[in-house]
Amino acid sequence: MNMEINPSEYKILIVDDVMSNVLLLKVLLTNEKFNIVTASNGNQALDQVKKENPDLILLDVMMPDMSGFEVSQKLKADPEAAHIPIIFLTALNSTADIVKGFQVGGNDFISKPFNKEELIIRVSHQISLVAAKRIIEAKTEELKKTIIGRDKLYSVIAHDLRSPMGSIKMVLNMLILSLPKEKIGEDMYELLTMANQTTEDVFSLLDNLLKWTKSQIGKLKVVYQDIDMVEVVEGVGEIFAMVAGLKNIRLRIESPECQAVHADIDMIKTVIRNLISNAIKFSNEGSEVLIKVEESDGMSVVSVKDSGCGIDEESQKKLLHTDTHFSTFGTNNEEGSGLGLLLCQDFVVKNGGKLWFTSVKDEGSTFYFSIPLKK
Repeated sequence: MNMEINPSEYKILIVDDVMSNVLLLKVLLTNEKFNIVTASNGNQALDQVKKENPDLILLDVMMPDMSGFEVSQKLKADPEAAHIPIIFLTALNSTADIVKGFQVGGNDFISKPFNKEELIIRVSHQISLVAAKRIIEAKTEELKKTIIGRDKLYSVIAHDLRSPMGSIKMVLNMLILSLPKEKIGEDMYELLTMANQTTEDVFSLLDNLLKWTKSQIGKLKVVYQDIDMVEVVEGVGEIFAMVAGLKNIRLRIESPECQAVHADIDMIKTVIRNLISNAIKFSNEGSEVLIKVEESDGMSVVSVKDSGCGIDEESQKKLLHTDTHFSTFGTNNEEGSGLGLLLCQDFVVKNGGKLWFTSVKDEGSTFYFSIPLKK
C-alpha cells in the first residue's frame, strides 16, 4: 500500500534504563520528525502508555525490577494497549530469546549497538503498518455509515410505495374475482391477470425490501410467542390458493394436527409466504406444490416442494449468499429479485433455525427450514 507518512502525527515511546541509549534514540528519531516520549523502567513505561497512548514502543529487554518481556506481557493483557506494536531493544541474539520476544507480543527486534539505518527502517516499517491500519479502520467505518444510509433510504422508499401498491393489488384481485374470462374476453382477462401478477410481485418485493432493511439496521426485533406451526402453514396456504389457481397448480399440505413452536409469528409467516410464492412461480401449470410439516431432533421442519424448472448446480452456489446476486424468471416469466430467500434465511436464523434446499435442474426444488419446538 503506497501512502505518504507524516512522522509528526505519530508518537513513539522509548523505554530503556540506560540514559545514553534513550538520548541517542531520541535524537535519531526526532531528526526523522517523530514525536518522542520516554521512560526509564517498566513501571514508568506502563504509566506512559496510559498517559500518552503511543503508536509504537521501543522497549529494552534487560531492565532492573521488570524486564521488557514482562512489560510486553502486561501491555498485551490490557485491551486498551494490546494493539500497540513493540520493537524490542536487546543485546540478546539467541534464538530462544527471539522466540520468547515474539511469544510475549513483540513485533520486531533491534540489536544493540544500534545501526542508524536499520533503526529508521524498522521503525518506519512499523509506523507504516499503523498508518495502514488507521486507513483501513477509517474506510471500514465510512463503509458502515454508507451501508446504513443506503438501507435507511431503501426502507423509506419501500415504506412509501408499499401502501399505494397494496391498494392497487386489492383492486386487481377484486376485478379478477368479479370479471370472469367469459365476460371480458380472453385477451382482456390475460392482460388483467398479467397486471395482477406483476402487482403481486412488486408488492412482495417492497414488503421483503422493507423487512430486510429493517433487519439489517437492527430495527426488526424477534418477538417470541407460542404458535402452532400447522395453523400458520395452513393459513398462508389458504391465502395463496387463488394465486396457485391462476396457474392451475394444486397446493397440498401434509402435517400433524398441531405442532407448537416458540418463534416470531410474523417472521415465520414471511418465510412461508416467500417459499410458497417461489414454488408457485417456478412450477409448471397443472402441477402440484407439496408443503409438509414434520418433526426431527427437537425441531419443526417445514418443506415446500415443487416439480418445476429446478436450479442448476452453478446457480445453487449463489442462492443463499449476500455477496452474490441471483435471480431468475418463473415458468410464466414471473420476475424474481433474489431478495426473498436471503430474507427467509435471515429470519429463520434469528429464530434459532436454519434454511436449506435440494434441487435438480428440470425436475424441481425442495426448500426446508427448521425452528425449535416449544419445550
